[in-house]
Amino acid sequence: MLYDWNLRQFFEKLVGDHELELFLREVVTLDWHGQHDAGRPFAETSAELTAAWPRFADAIAAFGPRFSDTVTGLLPGMGELVRALHARGVPLYAITNFSHEFWPPFRMRETAIFDLFADIVVSGEERLVKPDPAIYALALDRFGLDGPEAIFIDDRDENIRAAEAIGIRGHIFRGAAPLDAELRALGLL
Repeated sequence: MLYDWNLRQFFEKLVGDHELELFLREVVTLDWHGQHDAGRPFAETSAELTAAWPRFADAIAAFGPRFSDTVTGLLPGMGELVRALHARGVPLYAITNFSHEFWPPFRMRETAIFDLFADIVVSGEERLVKPDPAIYALALDRFGLDGPEAIFIDDRDENIRAAEAIGIRGHIFRGAAPLDAELRALGLL
């Protein structure tokens, strides 16, 4: 859990105030966006959504090419934690639910942080999405780790439970301070 993702902030500039709640609840939903994380092309999903909601065609069309604008920055304290772990020589790896199309421009925008990671499993590239146990198994294999050697940090309980089910230590993210405390207790910081 490194970045803040804020659809509301992005779309409030594109959708009128009187329709924003409807738009976020019924149009650009997490289920719709989850298709991108699973590897489905934006051209397909946006065409379907625009056919169903033509009055929002411009806002839907903006989502793909401007996806990086929905990510509003590093969460407080997380850049410092990542840099501290890296400075201590702790190998850093990530598993992210992210579109294979949206990832490259975002990755390039955020090189200062992502260059500190040895490897990153991107769901849209693998066509596996958290909390599918297969994505955690793939990550462990690719990273050359056994479950007990890793700690998985995420803000969703179901993702933590899935990681723990295959032997990875889980930490539910509730801010940088509690994470810092756990990392120190584990001797990583």
